[in-house]
Amino acid sequence: MKRHTAPELAANVQSLYGGTAVSRRRAMTIVGAVAGLPLLCADDLSHGAPLLYQWSGTSLGSPSQLLLYHYDRAAATRIAGECAAEIERLERIFALYRTDSEIARLNRDGRTELPSLDLLTVLSRCQTLSALSRGAFDVTVQPLWTLYAAHFFGNAAPPPEGPASQAIERTRKLVDWQAINIGRRRIVLERTGMGVTLNGIAQGYITDRVTDILRMNGCDRTFGNMGCSEIRAVGRHADGRPWRVGIADPRQPETVAVSLDLCDRSVCTSGGYGTKFEATGRFHHLFDPFTGASAHHYIAVSVFAASAMVADALSTALYVTPPELGATLLASFSGVSALATLPDGTVQHLPAAG
Repeated sequence: MKRHTAPELAANVQSLYGGTAVSRRRAMTIVGAVAGLPLLCADDLSHGAPLLYQWSGTSLGSPSQLLLYHYDRAAATRIAGECAAEIERLERIFALYRTDSEIARLNRDGRTELPSLDLLTVLSRCQTLSALSRGAFDVTVQPLWTLYAAHFFGNAAPPPEGPASQAIERTRKLVDWQAINIGRRRIVLERTGMGVTLNGIAQGYITDRVTDILRMNGCDRTFGNMGCSEIRAVGRHADGRPWRVGIADPRQPETVAVSLDLCDRSVCTSGGYGTKFEATGRFHHLFDPFTGASAHHYIAVSVFAASAMVADALSTALYVTPPELGATLLASFSGVSALATLPDGTVQHLPAAG
């Protein structure tokens, strides 16, 4: 059993065990002193107080944590096992790094027959978001990732100016969300060489699915972080306090820029600092599909919504959408708000729609 003294849970959370790599094995422990919560002992149980349990593992290759209150350790462990099994199932659909995943087969073969309901659900939501953002949100940017990764990681001394403009333009012709043919019986990528990534929405979907499992098991006080930047809080601590979240400073990601309370809400953050191809951050993983270059309207966008999938997708979409269109995009979703950090450090507060 480990005692934890973290005063808050950062939105770009590093492992509560100190940021070290998390084993593929999932672990369940009793949490002590998380966000100031004292460790509950057996005497507390006799008075009907629930214990706070933590599950630690990975989701789509990223460290993940789940906190839940329960009166019974065996039941909490069983419930966490159900959540872990669901994560494993969804990784077999959405994980690009798994050659046996459904999305990997789609990218390899250009089509998939009898797609899963999960893939259809997420891709359909992506198509809607692409239309609302006028194509700024585009899941077919995977060939751009491949191009930039090959340039910067495939050479001992890559030219610092990035891939050649001709290569970018050639690759950009493979990026078109409208060239995905989605049907109940099959999904087809209509151009040879196209590829799809759902990294800008799948973690949020997984977070929502895990929350559904917890609720079905009667857990109404939970905190899930399924991938370092996708968080969903349900209810409050047993003593009535809200969950406390820290939003990372995109200029110094190891520090917290703002702390806030979260209750029955999700928050997801997108930022180019999350995956940089080189040290300056000029080239990162959030691409503008119209130019083929990394987007630089903002350096971070955090979105608050009831659904983690909506928050996850919108944080990505707003990051790559021109600022003059951001408010219109946000207004398409009820009860959603955002914090957008400009390159000069100025933070824009985008109010809740509706």
